[in-house]
Amino acid sequence: MRNRPSSRLLVIDPDDRLLLFKFVHLAGALTGQQFWATPGGALDPGESYEAAACREMFEETGLRIDDPGPQIARRSVTFTLVDGERVASDERYFLIRVIGADISSTHWTELERAAIAAQRWWTRTELAATSDTVYPEDLADMLTRAGVW
Repeated sequence: MRNRPSSRLLVIDPDDRLLLFKFVHLAGALTGQQFWATPGGALDPGESYEAAACREMFEETGLRIDDPGPQIARRSVTFTLVDGERVASDERYFLIRVIGADISSTHWTELERAAIAAQRWWTRTELAATSDTVYPEDLADMLTRAGVW
């Protein structure tokens, strides 16, 4: 199993809503299964978690940042990527506040265009009430500990 260090982005708009993407599995036994997750992704070779957070922010939202701020959470998890590959991931979470809610998919990869079915800004109440699968499972607690909610 491949190790996959990654930066995850907790993008918060002026109304304290969290940006999540809806992913759909494209291959393997999980084909068609859906879940919501934060923007972000794997580090490029030699890239720091902070640099990856800045790059992923631009690629997945179209917004440029020079500094992702402090890492507010970390988790180690094994999961199946949307293309069917099983990985062991060391995820670092960065809280990023934005001044508007407009994002762009212009810089998405072909895989992201195929795998991301929707994007949505969530309130704490909406996240608590959903029956949809959301990763990480303790996302609301993570944001509460960070003083967002």
